[in-house]
Amino acid sequence: MSGRQLNLVFHGPEGAAETSVTVSQAVIAGWTGRDTAAVEKHVKELEALGVKRPATTPIFYRVSASRLTTDDEIEATGEESSGEVEFVMLKWAGKLWLGVGSDHTDRQVETYGVTVSKQMCDKPIGQDFWPFDAVKDHWDKLILRSHTVDGGKRALYQEGPVTAMLDPLDLIGRYTQGKGLPDGTLMFFGTLAAHGGIRPSERLELELHDPVLGRSVKHGYSVTTLPVLG
Repeated sequence: MSGRQLNLVFHGPEGAAETSVTVSQAVIAGWTGRDTAAVEKHVKELEALGVKRPATTPIFYRVSASRLTTDDEIEATGEESSGEVEFVMLKWAGKLWLGVGSDHTDRQVETYGVTVSKQMCDKPIGQDFWPFDAVKDHWDKLILRSHTVDGGKRALYQEGPVTAMLDPLDLIGRYTQGKGLPDGTLMFFGTLAAHGGIRPSERLELELHDPVLGRSVKHGYSVTTLPVLG
């Protein structure tokens, strides 16, 4: 099976180990908010902007695993794309691993086809992953955070608890009909509202913070804009 070869660092009880991993499937869970009234309000807001209502909430978009990258720079066509911080999970060697990523999306394409828009841009993820078992007992304490960097100025873009989204095991169960993620599958789990609204930036910095164990997984990437000539 084809897939994406990535060098990832797994932080286990015996320390960190860099491993070459083949990710064969990438899945983006959308509309994953716990507050169903807020999700419906946002659906209607986007409908007013021309974005079609999702077939279900939550919904699971497949995207090519080749779009995954740990690079610190991506290229995107035009100036209408932007990223968003999400926690991600990878099933590897029979275990669930937790990291951070960005569902970078072309917002212009999103207005006529969300599924297509998900495929338009690379999906940056951090190299570092924690075992899910190490955090599941204090899951509700974990914080997602992102910052934009434009013109050398860094600004808080998103911040909030992972519990703003549905429980990850619940979402995995919905996607797989209770079977669990297949080995080599990486899933994005949804995001938080952006301070000041969704917008492009020159660089996006991502963080998943664990205040209980006093550590974070981080990643940052810059966006090079390619011209639109017709």
